[in-house]
Amino acid sequence: MATITGPSLLPEVERFLGTSPLTSVVGGKDVAGSTGETMRTLDPGTGEPLAEFHVLNAADVDRAVQAATHAFKTSGWATMPPNERGVHLQRLADAIEKHKPIIAQIEALDAGKLLAHAAGDVQNCVDTLRYFADMALHVQRRNALAVAGHEAWTVRHPWGACGFIFPWNFPFLLIGWGISPALAAGNTVVIKPAEDTPLSALYLARLARETGIPDGVINVIAGTGAGAGAALSGHPGIRRMSFTGSPEVGRLVGEACGRNLVPVKLELGGKGAAVVFDDVDVLQTAQKLVNAITFHSGQVCCDATRWLVHRSIAKQFTDECVKQMQGVKVGYQLGNGTQMGPVVNAKQRARVLSYLEKGQAQGAEAVLPGGPAEVPGQGGFYVKPALLAGKLDNVAAREEIFGPVAYIATFSNEDEAVAMANDTDYGLANSVWTSDLGRAARVAESMVAGNSWINAHNLFPRGVPYGGVHKSGVGGGVNSIETLFDYWRSQSVVRPL
Repeated sequence: MATITGPSLLPEVERFLGTSPLTSVVGGKDVAGSTGETMRTLDPGTGEPLAEFHVLNAADVDRAVQAATHAFKTSGWATMPPNERGVHLQRLADAIEKHKPIIAQIEALDAGKLLAHAAGDVQNCVDTLRYFADMALHVQRRNALAVAGHEAWTVRHPWGACGFIFPWNFPFLLIGWGISPALAAGNTVVIKPAEDTPLSALYLARLARETGIPDGVINVIAGTGAGAGAALSGHPGIRRMSFTGSPEVGRLVGEACGRNLVPVKLELGGKGAAVVFDDVDVLQTAQKLVNAITFHSGQVCCDATRWLVHRSIAKQFTDECVKQMQGVKVGYQLGNGTQMGPVVNAKQRARVLSYLEKGQAQGAEAVLPGGPAEVPGQGGFYVKPALLAGKLDNVAAREEIFGPVAYIATFSNEDEAVAMANDTDYGLANSVWTSDLGRAARVAESMVAGNSWINAHNLFPRGVPYGGVHKSGVGGGVNSIETLFDYWRSQSVVRPL
């Protein structure tokens, strides 16, 4: 098992990781998988095995969907009053909050996150559960319609068993974003975590069972994307599907759901722009954007990875960014003073490094070359922050890298900046930086994406819809009342007078 440096493991974490191999949870029962196959998850900071877990296949996924469907029909979860369902969800939130140090350490070890960031993700999940549990109490599910000659109304019902496939960059936070509205609306869920980071989801399944969530309401199935993931997205028993991950896999999930006519929500990648005008505080803006691109080693789909800077301040801004990026301390995620941890695995490190090579081969200037990072005593998957510059037709400026790599290009006027920001196949999140709030609003509304931010990046206040367009996703967003409505189907009732 992995050698831990920095804070020692909590006893509860040691016991959980030592339960080898870890089982999935289906219908409230521990499930080992029908083939007996197991996999190991690695500590990205050391590259060494962290825990072993059972791998579920298509037959096991079928059992999970059946369990979720059975619970939807018979457990009372779908039909209980919203306040009673809310009691269950609040108790689950209480349990997660009580176990936050444990879950945060599990998440930090499994995903390579800084411990403080992992703790923030756990709290985010808690707050999201509470947000949707409370919202469901106050939403009118039956609405009368003013139709001449008829009595008419609409009523909203939960769909049934909902499938979720989550990525490895924010495993626990995204579980909260995904399943909270579905559960609050009365659905049951089948969760397939990423094979690189299944541990926090498996821990959650045990907490849900301990807190009295009815068996089969929350099912967690660990396995590969090609095995368990494909089986879940293509299962005819799923009534609604949600996938968060790459556009390439998102297309496959969408195709599978289309064959079964299952509505699907796809939250995919991004290549966000930060448009920086010449009236900004250069030092402050550079600091915020460097913090954004190095947060979780740049493994953030909505990050600003294209920095479009007004020509008159480009040199000053670039020099300041280089200075700050050089000062970022790369180290083990539980180590003291670490500011940026590892990327999730060797494949991801190779991907980041390959884009640095391809970008320079196509003419990009390596303002800060980046490259592999050496962390004394650790054999994990570390890279240095990198900054490239040049034309936007470069592969490093057009394709999602998913690492601590930013690309600088310059503009002369507002129209040019907007055109450059919109010159992408993606459409997730952009930001505009200026002290002129009229211009900020104009540019923010002109950028084609699901989200525009002003003088900040990566803002997710609950109540504000968050989602993507084009290659960044379809099927609705998260974090708002619209998300809760996504997990109810609408039915019309009409009587002639």
